[in-house]
Amino acid sequence: MLALVDDDKMETITMTPTRSTRFASAALPWLLLAAAFVLTRPAAAQDALAAIKQRGEIVVGTELQFAPFEFLAGDKPVGYDVDLFEKIGKDLGVKVKWVDLPWASVLPALEAKKFDMVVAGTTISKARLERYDMTLPIGDATVALIKRADDKSITKPSDIQGKTVASMKGSAQLQILQDYIKTLPKGVEEVKVYIGSSNAYADLAAGRVSAVATSLPNLLYLQKTQPTFETVLPPFGPPAYLAWVIRKTPDDKALLDAVNAEIKKFDQDGTIKELQIKWFGKDVTLPYENIPAPAY
Repeated sequence: MLALVDDDKMETITMTPTRSTRFASAALPWLLLAAAFVLTRPAAAQDALAAIKQRGEIVVGTELQFAPFEFLAGDKPVGYDVDLFEKIGKDLGVKVKWVDLPWASVLPALEAKKFDMVVAGTTISKARLERYDMTLPIGDATVALIKRADDKSITKPSDIQGKTVASMKGSAQLQILQDYIKTLPKGVEEVKVYIGSSNAYADLAAGRVSAVATSLPNLLYLQKTQPTFETVLPPFGPPAYLAWVIRKTPDDKALLDAVNAEIKKFDQDGTIKELQIKWFGKDVTLPYENIPAPAY
């Protein structure tokens, strides 16, 4: 979009030529040409936040298969992230448009500018921080396993030795699972990789895999809503956190700052705690001032 620039009023002045004004007269055409260029060149593009506010809508990419953070109830997006970001959109004075894609396509679509930012629980990692800006943490990403409740052969993480396990394509949880498997003397039979978590859980229920690895809050919610599954404790791997993702460009810096300010605001007024209890069953203290460097 172009910013409007008002033309300056021009005044004609008649002067008697002198030694100094002859030089000025000779230079005048060039000065007028330069002024015309300044007045007619396109204005700098708006930053992302200004453009969002002008159109009255922020378009966010997500994968609506990551309960309790974001998922579908019928055809309506719901979840912790959805509740929190809808409040942020209201504060910014814009509507929120949700674009649902398979997780493996979400970050590439952000780079292709298919939407303004990603609002999906995304693990903060070294590789992602090099490529993107990430907001303050919005959730816990510690990795754990879930199994069928009637499978008594798995009571702790190391019991997956010799079994078929699963995680999601492109996720940090998959990398942590693979590194954990390297520490097991017998390894595992196979690691299956799924595009979406719903397919992994369906295969778990059907007995095609013995356990699925993902973030602990997701698994606790799954166990709560589907008692045929049971979370395997304790979690494994280093502490990790979930955040939202924004393109790493100067034009997107104002958007990042605005979203971070909203996250801090909703932490301080108790809104985040209320949403955590609503969706996770308990509140989790998240680091906002000194975020630990990711281990991966």
